[in-house]
Amino acid sequence: MKKELGIFLLLLAVFLLAYCVDFGSAGAQRAIHEGFAMLQWYARNHTLACVVPAMFIAGAIAAFFSPAAVLRHLGPRANKVEAYAVAATSGTVLAVCSCSVLPMFAGIYRVGAGLGPAAAFLYSGPAINVMAIFLTARVLGFDLGVARVVGSIGFAVVIGALMAAIFRKDENARQAAAVQLPAPPPSRRRPWQTAAFFTATILFLVFSDWASPSETTIEKVDGTRLRVAVLQETRDALRVQLEQPAGDLRKGSKLDLPKREIAATSKVTPPGYEWAAWMHGHRWYLAFGCLAAALFMVVRWFERGELREWMAQTWTFTKSIVPLLFGGVLVTGVVGALIPEAWVAGWVGGNGLGANVVASLIGALWYFATLTEIPILEALLGLGMGRGPALALLLAGPALSLPSIAVIGAVIGAKKTAVFALLVVVMSALAGWVFGAFGG
Repeated sequence: MKKELGIFLLLLAVFLLAYCVDFGSAGAQRAIHEGFAMLQWYARNHTLACVVPAMFIAGAIAAFFSPAAVLRHLGPRANKVEAYAVAATSGTVLAVCSCSVLPMFAGIYRVGAGLGPAAAFLYSGPAINVMAIFLTARVLGFDLGVARVVGSIGFAVVIGALMAAIFRKDENARQAAAVQLPAPPPSRRRPWQTAAFFTATILFLVFSDWASPSETTIEKVDGTRLRVAVLQETRDALRVQLEQPAGDLRKGSKLDLPKREIAATSKVTPPGYEWAAWMHGHRWYLAFGCLAAALFMVVRWFERGELREWMAQTWTFTKSIVPLLFGGVLVTGVVGALIPEAWVAGWVGGNGLGANVVASLIGALWYFATLTEIPILEALLGLGMGRGPALALLLAGPALSLPSIAVIGAVIGAKKTAVFALLVVVMSALAGWVFGAFGG
C-alpha cells in the first residue's frame, strides 16, 4: 500500500508540474538549464571518480563480507563502544563525499550491520572529511572548525544510538532473520587477504575523489585575472566564486565563465596545504597503483563464481542507487536556480532559532560537493549569515541532500529515513543555536 501511495504521489507531482508551470518563462527555462548543468557537472566530476568505484566497493561488501562477521562487529548486539567508535570516526579515513558513502552504507546494511552503527557511518562518513575540517577552520574560523569536528563525531554516535533505540523492535526481528540464514561456504582466502583487497579498493576511491585545496587563478583572453573558487564545471563553462574583488565585483560574487573566454588557469595553494595539493596533483598515479594492486589480488585470490556474484551485486546497487542520485541532483539544480542567494542570506541572518532551523533544512536538502560548502558559506557570511546557522548548515549539509535522502529511503525505507533526516535537522539546528548564542 505504501509503495502504491508513493507511485500515486509521484504521478500527481509530475502531472501538476506539467499542468501548471509556464515552461516558456525566463525563470523556468533558466531553472531547467541549471538543473541539467548541475547534472552534467555531477556526471563529469563525480560519477567516474566517485560513484562508480563506490558501487564496486558496495558490491564487494555484499559479495565477500561474511554476514556473521558483520553481525559480530556492527550488528545490533555487537559491542557498542567498538561498533560506534568505528562507524563515527570512519570519515577521517575515507575523506569522501556522501555519494561515495551511500553505496557503502547500503552494502554494510544489507549484509547485517545494525541500523545504529550503519546510521552513524552514514552521518560521519562525509561529515568529518579531514581536509574539509582544516579548511573550515582556516577560512571560516577556528571556532567553526572545532565545532564542526566535535559536532560531527558526537552527532554520529547520538543519531546512531537513537535510531537503534527507536527501531529496536525492527532491528531485533531483522537480526533474528539473519541468524536463521544458512552459513555461507568458507572462503579460500585468509582474512588478511580480504582486508588487503578492501584496503586497496577503498584507497583507490579516496585518491580518485581527492579534492584540491587550492584556489584557482583564471586569466581571461581580455587580460583580466580573477582569483576564484571553482564551484561547478560543465563541458563549456565554469561557475566560480570570486576570492578577491575584481573591478566592480565584490568578493563572494558568482560568475559563469565560458571556457572560450579563459586563456589560462593556475593554482594557488594555501600555506600548510602543499601536501594536499601534491596528493591532488598525483591522485591518478596513486589511484591506479591501488587499482593495479586490487586487480592483482582478484586474479590470484578470487574464484570465478565469487567474481560473478560481485558483478551481480554491483549491478543491483547501481540500478537502484544511480537513478536516484541523478534525479536528485537534477531537482537540486532546478530548485537552486529558483532561490536567489540573497534570499537565503536573509533567511539565515542572525543567530535565532528560526535562522538555525532554516539553515539546517537548507543543508539537509542541498547537494554540496566536497569542499564547495566552504566558499559558499564564506559568501553567505559576508551577506549577513549568522555563525550559528553556518554551523547548522555544516553539520546537516554533508550527511543529507535530496539525492541522498532518496537513496537512503530506498535502502532502509521511508519511515526510518524520515526519522534520520529529522534527527539530523533538529540536532544541527539546536547545535547552531547554542553555538550562535554562546560562541558565535
